[in-house]
Amino acid sequence: MFPLKNLSTFFLAATLFISLLSGCSADKIMSKKVAKIFKNSEVTRQYQVGFALYNPADKKMIFQQEADKYFTPASNTKLYTFFASLKMLPEVMPALKYVERNDSLIFWGTGDPSFLQFAVKDKSAYNFLLAANKKLFFAPGRYSGSFFGDGWSWDDYDFYYQPEITEMPIMDNMVTSTYASPNKINIEPRVFTSCFEIDSTKTTGNFQVSRDFLTNTFHYPAVVVKPGYNQQNPYKTSPQLTVEILSDTLHKPVGLINLKIPADAKTLPGAKRDSVLKHMMLPSDNFIAEHLLLVCANQIGDTLSTVKAIQYINKNYLSFLPDKVKWVDGSGLSRQNLFTPRDNVYLLDSIYHLVNNPEKLFDLLPAGGKSGTLKNAYPKTDKPFVYGKTGSLGGVHNQSGYVLTKKGKTFIYAFMNNGFVKPTAEVRAEMVRVITYIHDNF
Repeated sequence: MFPLKNLSTFFLAATLFISLLSGCSADKIMSKKVAKIFKNSEVTRQYQVGFALYNPADKKMIFQQEADKYFTPASNTKLYTFFASLKMLPEVMPALKYVERNDSLIFWGTGDPSFLQFAVKDKSAYNFLLAANKKLFFAPGRYSGSFFGDGWSWDDYDFYYQPEITEMPIMDNMVTSTYASPNKINIEPRVFTSCFEIDSTKTTGNFQVSRDFLTNTFHYPAVVVKPGYNQQNPYKTSPQLTVEILSDTLHKPVGLINLKIPADAKTLPGAKRDSVLKHMMLPSDNFIAEHLLLVCANQIGDTLSTVKAIQYINKNYLSFLPDKVKWVDGSGLSRQNLFTPRDNVYLLDSIYHLVNNPEKLFDLLPAGGKSGTLKNAYPKTDKPFVYGKTGSLGGVHNQSGYVLTKKGKTFIYAFMNNGFVKPTAEVRAEMVRVITYIHDNF
């Protein structure tokens, strides 16, 4: 006969053993079913597909298909910028660095993208400079890099999604033109008003503004402006233009000065970090993503460098990834970026534990059928079951995120599609079908 104490121990051990077997069995069943979905897919067999499905509760990879292969991530890159910002930036971001010298206030940019940014609408730096009763001087020179990221398409210089990178961005580094009347548009910042020229050779089609490649000369056709017209064009940046825009916006003179940032420079607090992150993630804002890496660089030295920021993040925070990433920009505009699906999954797992609050985390991410770039991918709903990040370029369409199942489980997935020639809508629909199957059945 077993003593009562030993009998209890035996049953406890047996229960745990059966539970472990049950869990392993469930994982195997799930893996086989998901594998069958991919095997029978007429869509995904036509191009390169990488997929990883991970159970964070058990710390187990459920299913992998080419998960260790490298793919162009496009805007899945923003997940890495998101992670870096959570690791490196304070809850209130640094808006400016400044010193007061006699009758002057000298300030340096931190890369902060929120200065009069159209969505964040932070005015911390604006109000600080406006209230200053000293002469204002902007000291450029902290940014080390080109106005475009490595591997960006220069053909896209005039599109809203590719503004230039600067140490002190203003109003998204873009000119916004909007409807005023059938024959007039409003232009912001106003200093660009004199830069707009009518192209009398174009008398048909829609009203559309375009900019010359190397100058801030903007052209528009001789056609009627329709109500609701709203367009953004990146402007050609320079330190001189920065102070001109600041002077016009603040209604007071701002000068340029050549001065390295001193050790006693103070930091002006600005926008709330999580608000900026949300405005990056939901619409997939490239401008914010690039400049967040500069703010990360601001935290480690005087030079605002995308390269140095990425090197620092790789060395100090990403050693847990199974595959070495090739990461070159903050937004994913570059095709030089290369990540694996399982890297994305482990990164998302780290983000999940770093935030340590699923409700807070999911509020910062696009939600399937409800918000951001996933709003129209999944059926409209007030109770999303997918939260994550999309990524699209020509022949590239990815989704990486969290899927909540009907059985109350949370899985992490990375679904990467490269090298397709079929319509992106078909690729997106197949991803939705697979992720919805996981939601419905597990």
